[in-house]
Amino acid sequence: MENILNFISENQMTFYFVILSIFVGVEVIGNVPTVLHTPLMSGANAIHGVVIVGAIFVMLNVDPENYLALALGFLAVFLGTLNVVGGFVVTDRMLEMFKKKK
Repeated sequence: MENILNFISENQMTFYFVILSIFVGVEVIGNVPTVLHTPLMSGANAIHGVVIVGAIFVMLNVDPENYLALALGFLAVFLGTLNVVGGFVVTDRMLEMFKKKK
């Protein structure tokens, strides 16, 4: 129990940041009109590129003999890339709906 309290006290600012992020996220998503939910979702998928950069950074700093870390990094890059590409595909399909038909 003392270890948990020490961990919380050492990472107190991180917990505040996560709790504040949750409240801000709920307020932002709750006040977005229904029409804008899909563009917001596809944009959030595109922002997922941060995961790709982080995974590449971790993979560059890991021991080359640590195959588990390398495999997890590769999986993170692969899934992050799928999410980014999916975000752009959804955005492209949405924009096609707004074009005038000839």
